[in-house]
Amino acid sequence: MIKLGASPASGGAEKGFDLSKSLVIVESPTKTRTLKKYLGPDFEIASTVGHIKDLPVKELGISIEEDFRPTYDVIHGKEKVIRSLKKAASNLEHIYLAPDPDREGEAIAWHTADILKKKGRKFHRVLFHELTKDAIHHAMESPTELDRNKFESQQTRRILDRLVGYQISPVLWKKVRRGLSAGRVQSVALRIICEREREIQTFEPQEYWTIEARLEGDNPPAFTAKLAKKDNKKLHIANETETRQILDDLQSAGFTVDKVRKKTQRRNPLPPFTTSKLQQDAIRKLRFSARKTMTVAQQLYEGLELGPGEPVGLITYMRTDSTRIAQEALEQSRQLVEEDFGPDYLPKKPNVFKNKKGSQDAHEAIRPTSVFRRPQEIARFLSADQLALYELIWKRFVASQMKPALFDQTSVTISAGKYTFQASGSILRFPGFMSLYIVANGEKGRAGTGETLPELAEGTQLTCHGLDPNQHFTQPPPRFSEASLVKELEENGIGRPSTYASILSTIRDKNYVELLKGYFRPTELGFIVNDLLTRGFPNIVDVDFTAQLEENLDEIERGAADSKAVLQKFYDSFSKSLDQAEKELESVKGIGLPVDLKCPECQRPMKLKVGKNGPFLACSGYPECTFTQNYIRNEKGEIEPSRPQPDEPTDEVCEKCGSPMTKKEGRYGPFLACSAYPDCKNTKSLSGKDKAKAESTGVSCPHEGCDGELVLRRTKRGKIFYGCSRYPDCTFALWKKPVPNACPKCGAPFVVEARTKRDGLHLRCHDKNCDYKEPLEEASSA
Repeated sequence: MIKLGASPASGGAEKGFDLSKSLVIVESPTKTRTLKKYLGPDFEIASTVGHIKDLPVKELGISIEEDFRPTYDVIHGKEKVIRSLKKAASNLEHIYLAPDPDREGEAIAWHTADILKKKGRKFHRVLFHELTKDAIHHAMESPTELDRNKFESQQTRRILDRLVGYQISPVLWKKVRRGLSAGRVQSVALRIICEREREIQTFEPQEYWTIEARLEGDNPPAFTAKLAKKDNKKLHIANETETRQILDDLQSAGFTVDKVRKKTQRRNPLPPFTTSKLQQDAIRKLRFSARKTMTVAQQLYEGLELGPGEPVGLITYMRTDSTRIAQEALEQSRQLVEEDFGPDYLPKKPNVFKNKKGSQDAHEAIRPTSVFRRPQEIARFLSADQLALYELIWKRFVASQMKPALFDQTSVTISAGKYTFQASGSILRFPGFMSLYIVANGEKGRAGTGETLPELAEGTQLTCHGLDPNQHFTQPPPRFSEASLVKELEENGIGRPSTYASILSTIRDKNYVELLKGYFRPTELGFIVNDLLTRGFPNIVDVDFTAQLEENLDEIERGAADSKAVLQKFYDSFSKSLDQAEKELESVKGIGLPVDLKCPECQRPMKLKVGKNGPFLACSGYPECTFTQNYIRNEKGEIEPSRPQPDEPTDEVCEKCGSPMTKKEGRYGPFLACSAYPDCKNTKSLSGKDKAKAESTGVSCPHEGCDGELVLRRTKRGKIFYGCSRYPDCTFALWKKPVPNACPKCGAPFVVEARTKRDGLHLRCHDKNCDYKEPLEEASSA
């Protein structure tokens, strides 16, 4: 342990070490600025800029026969980073390894120690759970050893992901199309979405009716009551005939208050955020994606300058599954509640929340590093997104230490002959935590107030102003939104908090699902890939099997399981499925999948195939019959041949022959073609106003003074590029896909996805003067 401001103990000078300084290594260059101001001149600060070593891009990189021994290569582009780390370490004895306090951070620390190892050199593991002056000093004064169990857990997960990704993906290339991928967790998420869609497709709506009575007592206001029972038994009204019979019975009935029940209902505050709950709330309340939520949270954690002076981390570490709160933070929050809201809002004892079963509890809940940094007081130093997320975190944390909200709830039972009606309402008596934090739709603990009921006494005769029958139909289960999918993954133990954002991004980027009005729907390609994986690799896409693997990884981290044993047990089953799938799975791009349709030209069975432009129907009699056809799926998921769209006349005139131009539907969308075809083959793209709405990337156009955003577009030949939505007023465009993440190295507003033979899929800064580069295989394998 080294006391800050003091030199390390003597003993290394004779080995050639410089004892006047130590080196602190973090993974993000953004943190270096914060640490330099707090640690002073006795410490050099350097950054790995993410991982520096990984499994090789072009090969499996795992020796299965040698107990799954991995081979690590220096990530392309990190040679310069490693040279700078070695130069910074040079002759220093003490190296403090301070990447993020999670499994990925532990792997970075181990790989960094490996490249800097030197006889007599001492490595210390430092865990920064928050980047404030006191927390940084405390962590530096109490370093730990490198955690082998945590590293083994990360390495085991990486090996599992590589085995699945690199050995199943070639099967998909062979059976479906090159460029597809499978992942140990992403494939389970895809299956969950596909199974929900099939539930919706096979759902048969059931008719039912409800009847409401508009009633009034001696005191205002009037209110409504719903028919609930007949002869004291729960009533289900199936159709209009039954409804009319009941209405006839009620025409002569008198309405009398039978029972009045009053009680006080409590709504308890929710615990402070875990990662998954933060993502869910940010999606619902701020309309942030899971990826954007984590990007902004990272900025708040790593430190921002609040005016002149030292940068400070505003929130604790944002990857956690714990609701635990440090005692000092607990006392601060109670002090703030009493000062800002008064003693009536402060519970006698602190509110304590239990962690869910299986949580790692390695870090605190996500909270402000100081509750006294009120959102409105630091708003001028934050961007709009940073302020919105910080305010959400601040309010949830402070509200967690406030009293419950109290409601006066009234339930009334009303008799009308042999029928029973019910009415209920509630009035907020004491807002408690709800004066600060309102629970989002779909979140446990939400309180609905209902309607306000008048004062009613038992035996009171009521006046009926009318009966309102309403027809209803049962609804299918809803599609998953980002928030509900994260919740589903969490509840089933699929993935971990740090992986949810990448899982959701990957299945969209691979075109396995699309997001329609905020809800996930599988694409045709997604259905095909899921069906093949379910048949060929039932364990890999099984929810319980994947959840058990996650539990195994947790046990490895705790030292309760052996990495080699977990890998061997997995691979014994996986290798058999792999051999069987390569032999038995249907080739969708070759033989095709059977469908219940006949070829209209030769009456042979049709097959579903996948080509370079996507799925289509083809005659099984090929090459004798070359008939092909596009198709759609109806509401029940059944395949139906696409009907060709008739040409749509336009006011345009062909500039080559003078004939009218017509609007046609092509492989890459609508376009204009000469009506004199085939004598004239002139075509041209539609004007901007006629084009279909382009898919947004969420990235603002970087051109100065432009308020557009970058959207997905296609060239005339169908090649994808990304251009400004303000075209033709703004002509900014690029080939690489922009990602709404600020560059962690230079702060540029966005980075781009790129793929090269040497580096594989990776992120890089869109500014050519910045050399930031980060592999994306982690996200793909998730």
